[in-house]
Amino acid sequence: MVVKQVHMHGMKSLVLLCMGAGMVMSGVSCQQAQGGNETVSYTNNGDTVTIPLNSNLISKLKDTVVTTEPYRLQLFTAGTVKAIPTQYAEIAPPFQGRVTRSYLHLGMKTTPSTPLFEISSPDFIQAQKVFFQEKSQLEQARKNLQRQQDLVTHGVGSQKDLEEAQTAYDVEKKEFENAAAGIRLFKADPDKLSLGQPLVVHAPIVGEVVENKVVLGQFIKDDAASVATVADLSKIWIAGQVKEKDIRFIHELDECNIEIAALPEKHIKGKVYHVNEIVDESTRSVEVLIEANNADHTLKPGMYVTVNFVDAPTDAILIPAKALMQMNDASFVFIEIAPHRYIRRKVVAGATVGDRVVIQSGLNNGDKIVSSGGFYLLDAK
Repeated sequence: MVVKQVHMHGMKSLVLLCMGAGMVMSGVSCQQAQGGNETVSYTNNGDTVTIPLNSNLISKLKDTVVTTEPYRLQLFTAGTVKAIPTQYAEIAPPFQGRVTRSYLHLGMKTTPSTPLFEISSPDFIQAQKVFFQEKSQLEQARKNLQRQQDLVTHGVGSQKDLEEAQTAYDVEKKEFENAAAGIRLFKADPDKLSLGQPLVVHAPIVGEVVENKVVLGQFIKDDAASVATVADLSKIWIAGQVKEKDIRFIHELDECNIEIAALPEKHIKGKVYHVNEIVDESTRSVEVLIEANNADHTLKPGMYVTVNFVDAPTDAILIPAKALMQMNDASFVFIEIAPHRYIRRKVVAGATVGDRVVIQSGLNNGDKIVSSGGFYLLDAK
């Protein structure tokens, strides 16, 4: 095969390949330098491009040897701050009544024994009456049983009367226990109960009051919405949405970095708490819950944040972004297989890290690729 260059001033040159009696025109790229003629040329055979030793194209190409290096996959997604359900309680008394006293104020620290407010509840008063009535009847039944036991012991009582007294006592004891259970429904202690006392509503969890709608004197119905909210926000959840194509990279206990646009200097760490099992069909994403410490209450329920998922480090090949070529929806690079001889190889590109691209497949450790100037070879098609 003979390669001939035909030079024409001010015009692109052509390379003519003479093969036997026929002549074939091959793809060639030439450029003219300012102030004169400058010829660059190459030949190709399929995906292989060969550059002559005297071509000025050689100076325009830079190459590098690819090597594997530690890499952490990073995925970014928007997230919404949420209170942890077990550490969040809306206070809505199940019994109606009028507020007679309130201890509530925003920011108040609570435990499960902290009183929040008192209400005068007709239902609670009625439960008290039943309780004290059953308590009195139980005491009478106990005394009658003891008397019958004493009579039988001294030989002046009948076994029948004793059995009847025992049955009456057992019935009254059961009725009393039911009445005591009715008092406990109001979160009251039957052993410390006094007739006519108001119903005291206590905080159900450790936390602090974050919402207070209680007004002194207001009448609360049994189907009313919550009038106060107690929450422990020392830990929170962040609900992030991860596309289904990326969910394979997310695992429970993976570390995350949480960024807040309004507080760029604040760095918060989190861990994946749960990966949902259901894909949202409208967004093709999966909800991921991240748990984070929030002792200073920087993160507030409803706040939008950015979550950076950090995967465990693995070995990966990263190449300069300008080394990656694109054609017909396929990505490829030029690999130098011999001095000034290059082959086009398809690759699968992954995430972008700064000015470099992660190559998932197509390259091996030690491959020598064109890292800059590869676009000069694109005419060799």
